[in-house]
Amino acid sequence: MGGLITVFGATGNQGGSVIKHILEDPQLSKEYKIRGITRDTSKKSAQVLAKKGVEVVSADLNSVESLTNALKGTHTIFLVTNYWETANGDIEYSQGKNVTDVAKNIGVSHIIFSSLPHVAEATNGRLSHVPHFDSKANIEKYIKKSGLKNTIVLPGYFMSNLTQMITKGQNGVYQLFYPVDGEKAKFPLFDAAEDTGLFVRAALKNLDKLEGKHVLEATAYYTPVEIVDTFSKVTGKKAAFVRVTPEQYKASLPEAVAQEYLENHLFVEDPGYFLGESLDDSLKLLDSKPTTWAEFVKKNAAAWD
Repeated sequence: MGGLITVFGATGNQGGSVIKHILEDPQLSKEYKIRGITRDTSKKSAQVLAKKGVEVVSADLNSVESLTNALKGTHTIFLVTNYWETANGDIEYSQGKNVTDVAKNIGVSHIIFSSLPHVAEATNGRLSHVPHFDSKANIEKYIKKSGLKNTIVLPGYFMSNLTQMITKGQNGVYQLFYPVDGEKAKFPLFDAAEDTGLFVRAALKNLDKLEGKHVLEATAYYTPVEIVDTFSKVTGKKAAFVRVTPEQYKASLPEAVAQEYLENHLFVEDPGYFLGESLDDSLKLLDSKPTTWAEFVKKNAAAWD
């Protein structure tokens, strides 16, 4: 195994974490040369990677020709697509399709794709406005139909989101507002910037065993009440979970994303972010423990000052 691994989103949270963990791993750093794909190779974060021995290359995901040049000689791909760059699921799907087609045409051996569950299908159309999940799920389907060897990683709920969602109220008490049951909804929390590479590292060491399989990227399931209780214990700040109605939740958000964010959170409650699946098998693959919510809060406490 080994050869050249091409990592998309090299200067972002997920791709950057993958590169970091490969470089730090005694086995994988010898097995793989790394090519990092980023839009702007001149920016500081790209130059830092280059100094670490990463071949930094720019590529246009909308161009088959650009991708063909960028992926030349690649053995394994780590692909993450960015819905929010255009907020258009059709464009995201087209980009994922382009990478898959090129990978197939030039003989890439394996693709590791950062996907998400298909919300509309999982809820039989009840929640049909979560395109940033569904477009990734559609890319995953296309990859599987292509015949490319694949491993699918599914990121959990980003802990970093909570630095903006746990906010200080007028009475000095920090509050977390969600339109879900505080003791029943379960959020699979995940420190994407730190731990994406931890899970992908495990996938790379088990490619044959994980061919066609899902790896769930999260440290544990936490209810909203557990989230605020842990926050309070670690920071010493008073905190409370407040359940709001769907209408109240939408009113607190920008109109362009209000319905999408609402349905995203309703999905967490029922049928569940990972459809109720246990994290145990994925966690057993790891050679070290992922970041807990308490550890994240301690490390990022300044975000709530």
